[in-house]
Amino acid sequence: MEPKMNHFDENGNAVMVDVSGKAPTQRMAIARGTIQVNDAVMRAVVDHTVAKGDVLGVARVAGIMATKRTPDLIPMCHPLMLNKAAIDFQVDPDRNTITAQCTVKLTGLTGVEMEALTGVSVALLTVYDMCKAIDKSMTIGDIHLVRKEGGKSGVFVNERD
Repeated sequence: MEPKMNHFDENGNAVMVDVSGKAPTQRMAIARGTIQVNDAVMRAVVDHTVAKGDVLGVARVAGIMATKRTPDLIPMCHPLMLNKAAIDFQVDPDRNTITAQCTVKLTGLTGVEMEALTGVSVALLTVYDMCKAIDKSMTIGDIHLVRKEGGKSGVFVNERD
């Protein structure tokens, strides 16, 4: 059975889902993504020599800010009062990758998957922006939902992680 597409009304018009009948529950989502960089970018990030400043510090703040602005970017997302938004990085100099992970939590009527995915995306875009003077061929990818909890669908754990 295909899941119901609930962002459309009976006439096919796009709508924001009505969550007014739901009870608030604890909700959490974790998303992850990676940027592939070259040796020069990796050295500059690790050695804190990027001309624009502390790359991961700025990217962390940008990702957190993005979680709070998700409904301004994704039309059908509800404005949410987040209880937690965090961005963590794993730097792998051997593979020249920087992995960002975003964790978002709230007590509310709808999930925070889009906020977590938006946070990761903007954090990685910020790394690109701050390092593009060194290398414009960086690649952002593998952005995905790792885990979500709460709501009627319960716990989801991405099998690929």
